[in-house]
Amino acid sequence: MKINKETRQLSKELLRASFTDGQLDSGRVASLVKSLIEKKPRNYIKVLEAYKRLLRLEVEKRSATIETATNLSADASAQIVANLKRKYGSDLAARFVVNEELLGGMRIRVGSDVWDSTVRNRLHRLQQQL
Repeated sequence: MKINKETRQLSKELLRASFTDGQLDSGRVASLVKSLIEKKPRNYIKVLEAYKRLLRLEVEKRSATIETATNLSADASAQIVANLKRKYGSDLAARFVVNEELLGGMRIRVGSDVWDSTVRNRLHRLQQQL
């Protein structure tokens, strides 16, 4: 999606105004969108699309998906979540998924950051080296 500088700046301003005490406020998001639709500034549809994209990226940054080959113990799960919250903030939401295709190890995704220490990934890298 190609957007101009004005559209990009307005969507970033909307994103900055969407937070209350460092947390994304859904009520504030709704009121900002409603206000923008009522005022109908130039290119407001593109502004809304860019704002939607920024919101999606922000939500993804605040959620972690932890994939493992088997279920983890409660202690291990708690330790992983604590370490991720220390790095990404206390408002991080973690979701554990069992994926037997991984063969072993773990894959953690937080926003665009991915840590892949799975056996499947190691075997794939080894195959590429040979």
